[in-house]
Amino acid sequence: MKICVFCGSSMGNDMRYREAAAQLGEVLAKNDCTLYYGGGDVGLMKVIADKMLEKGKAVVGVMPKLILDMEIGHDGVTQMIEVESMSERKTMLINESDAFIAMPGGFGTLDEIFEIVVLNQLRITDKPVALYNTLNYYDGMIQFIDHAVSQGFIRKEHRDNIIVSDNPEILFKELDRHKSIDIKQWIEEIKNN
Repeated sequence: MKICVFCGSSMGNDMRYREAAAQLGEVLAKNDCTLYYGGGDVGLMKVIADKMLEKGKAVVGVMPKLILDMEIGHDGVTQMIEVESMSERKTMLINESDAFIAMPGGFGTLDEIFEIVVLNQLRITDKPVALYNTLNYYDGMIQFIDHAVSQGFIRKEHRDNIIVSDNPEILFKELDRHKSIDIKQWIEEIKNN
């Protein structure tokens, strides 16, 4: 399985974020996955890529030329794909990957994960997405999404389509057995409201 991991170009302020990234790398390697990611040699990106490489697994980085020119691309990855823009990077990661996991990260990680959630909602793509909720990092965001559900702006089935766990073994199992929702039902319902 080709797993795309979105995560921070920073390490975070707690060593447990690094440990969680390494644990996720262990789980993905044990399940013979190929890692697709942003291509960085910094932050949590580096930790998970290094763990996968250490275990002899394929790691594919996708990075815009502008960022590669800043010399933060990982030299040791199996393959580094240079693209022109952040948008092209996202498109390639989305097209090439079978499933997505978001570790703690910043604006870039949030942008990437929400793009996948929207594409799944519209069934433009049909690939599972998970939040690796290390140290309850995503609790506030999940709370907001639940609030949006209660206010009628996000459908419950779309919220339920997002896998959430702080355990990498559970995340992988849930991604592996994911079943998508039926788009026809909710489209008909919104047209009739």
